[in-house]
Amino acid sequence: MSTAQAQAGMTARTSRGMAAVLAGRDKRWTSKLLFAGPAVVASIAYMDPGNFATNIQAGAKYGYSLLWVVLAANLIAMLFQALSAKLGIVTGRNLAELSREHFPAPVVYGMWGISEIAAMATDLAEFLGGAIGLSLLFHIPLLAGMVVTGLVTYAILTGEKQGFRPLELIIGGLVAAVALSYVIEVLIAHVDWRAAAAGTFVPRLQGPGALSVAVGILGATVMPHAIYLHSGLTQRRARVRNDAERSKLVRFSNVEVLIALTVAGLVNIAMVIMASGAFHAGHPDVAEIETAYHSLTPLLGAAAAGIFLVSLLASGISSSVVGTMAGQMIMQGFTGYRIPVWMRRLVTMVPSFVVVALGLNATDALVYSQVVLSFALPVPMIALIVLTSRRDVMGQFANRRGVVAAAWIGTVVTLALNAVLLLQTFGVAIPGM
Repeated sequence: MSTAQAQAGMTARTSRGMAAVLAGRDKRWTSKLLFAGPAVVASIAYMDPGNFATNIQAGAKYGYSLLWVVLAANLIAMLFQALSAKLGIVTGRNLAELSREHFPAPVVYGMWGISEIAAMATDLAEFLGGAIGLSLLFHIPLLAGMVVTGLVTYAILTGEKQGFRPLELIIGGLVAAVALSYVIEVLIAHVDWRAAAAGTFVPRLQGPGALSVAVGILGATVMPHAIYLHSGLTQRRARVRNDAERSKLVRFSNVEVLIALTVAGLVNIAMVIMASGAFHAGHPDVAEIETAYHSLTPLLGAAAAGIFLVSLLASGISSSVVGTMAGQMIMQGFTGYRIPVWMRRLVTMVPSFVVVALGLNATDALVYSQVVLSFALPVPMIALIVLTSRRDVMGQFANRRGVVAAAWIGTVVTLALNAVLLLQTFGVAIPGM
């Protein structure tokens, strides 16, 4: 295995297979699966325990009315994940590295600080979610669940030494478990499909409280660390010799993003639908993961409650792995310094232990972490738009005007929602709300 292959985490056979597809020598559709993986790994960030918390609140309190927020957030996520993947493919660098190279030092330090806060908020949601799942499933204390989650996460991360494919297969299997769980949950729940369709395509907010949940959904869906991570996953995955092969690789990536994030979006929609069908009519006050679990048994049966916990556990463990990978990439990209995985895992566990030690409500902490993420989100979004629109960075792959316009609209929507939430937090009256 060559040094370049080792750095990319691939075998010589995989490298040859990719080269044959890109050169047009291998036209079998199954061979294109060699390029699958980055978007699948990134997609787990869109199905993490933070999504569970915000989607349960959205469905229980507001029924199907906030499904349009989930759809809009997922469309924004698709665009930015595709841009992030393209950045890595075309430049061979990730977003954090290019930000350090092209932006002034004060901007870079600010970006790094905000991104580290976002990484901690992300890890809080993911780590607590896995711990809650273990705690409820095996009837153990939450602190014990946190320790087990940390150990399992670290064990999976050590598998990265064997190459990217084993890690991708593990995460892909956990993604499949979450998706299958919610297919079953929707089949069990009593769903008003006409109301669900209206909620998906007709925008409305039922009061100021709905806005807070909507911002939380946005923060839980479009994830800052996933935007950073995707460019790193694609930057050295396949070796390209010219722009024709690079263009083909970008097309493969776009298809994978479309498929992976469509699955993630459907899972999020299913979460809201399940919560609405199970809780909205008689239990709109259900706002916590633990309460949702205990309420599902009498409402939908023990099977529904058990499946809910399995999906939460799979989501928490897999997203915690991905969050640690992203945190490593962010630190290394902005500072050029890489710390051991075990140290990164240990440091990012601290906020979760503080939340539990102080006796704070775990689900509330999950929701607040998503609001924090929504405020950090514009930083990588703006940096990504700027870098992928520059011809000196991207060459002929620089964004076209339509893509730039769509990306800025997504960013402005995010900023607007955050501004309204901030004004509400400080008691400023907003006309029409």
